[in-house]
Amino acid sequence: MPSAERPAAPAALPALPALPSLDELLATARVVALPLVTRFRGIDVREAMLVEGPEGWTEFSPFAEYDDDEASAWLAAAIDYGWNAPPPALRDRIPVNATVPAVDPDSVPAVLARFAGCRTAKVKVAGSDQTLAQDVARVRAVREALGPEGRVRVDANGGWNVDEAEHAIHALAPFDLEYVEQPCATVEELAEIRRRTKYMGIPIAADESVRRADDPLAVAQAGAADLLVIKAQPLGGIRRALAIVAEAGLPVVVSSALDTSVGLAMGAQLAASVPSLEFDCGLGTASLLAADVSASPLLAEGGSIAVRRVVPDPGLLDRYAATEERIDWWMERVGRCHEVLSDAR
Repeated sequence: MPSAERPAAPAALPALPALPSLDELLATARVVALPLVTRFRGIDVREAMLVEGPEGWTEFSPFAEYDDDEASAWLAAAIDYGWNAPPPALRDRIPVNATVPAVDPDSVPAVLARFAGCRTAKVKVAGSDQTLAQDVARVRAVREALGPEGRVRVDANGGWNVDEAEHAIHALAPFDLEYVEQPCATVEELAEIRRRTKYMGIPIAADESVRRADDPLAVAQAGAADLLVIKAQPLGGIRRALAIVAEAGLPVVVSSALDTSVGLAMGAQLAASVPSLEFDCGLGTASLLAADVSASPLLAEGGSIAVRRVVPDPGLLDRYAATEERIDWWMERVGRCHEVLSDAR
């Protein structure tokens, strides 16, 4: 893949959205706990807070281990999507990939069957409880299921050091990888593994080095990736994510953070607003949920999802309401994050 020109210096990101009061946020807040089909990212239940703003329902769902500073970007994104009209959409459907957790090879066909019509699969690898041999067997099963015309990408979530990544990429290369996502944790390691494996022609994608970085443009400026994985919530909202895309000058994949269909709708709106969308996006993850908040969830149909607002179903909000203890935890958390955003002004 040809390298894009790197920007000389980062431009200022758009200002954070206007801040509604905490009382306004909490007035409609609902906290849900949704079971997953298969254990994913170390959890069996996905918790999220949903809030109704003037523009519609929005989502605040940073993972439990994230501190308030990091989680406040997710609140900024929720406010942006719920309180501001979205940018113009350039497309009304978004092609999406299937996501294959760290399952046994025999389970791969059943996982892929949940992603109707998807031609691309992202396979989780480098788990702390998995061996490279298990990763290879899983990727082989995905390739066999998709056939030669399918697209297979792998996501290591920064789980390898440079030497491990080089060894693993060699082992996985026979399966015709579309790209390797976040093989190593740091920007410096990404640059090194990209240099070592460039002759193989397998692009390197950056995810955590964008969404969990103090400077989300650093990976592009360092020439450490061929493409970026961007997510609306962690980057502070659709407008701020679009500014990063414009400044980075690299192709992007818009992905989710295991959102409910409300959060996926935010991601779909971001993907709809990206000027050039070369890759299938990681926005089909409603299929990883055993339950959702809408009677019309954003599930893949014909390999894509629609760009639309999602309205939660009151009965589902009640059925999957979190425990009182967890609701209190989320209410306190949104208060602390609101204070972080207020102080940032």
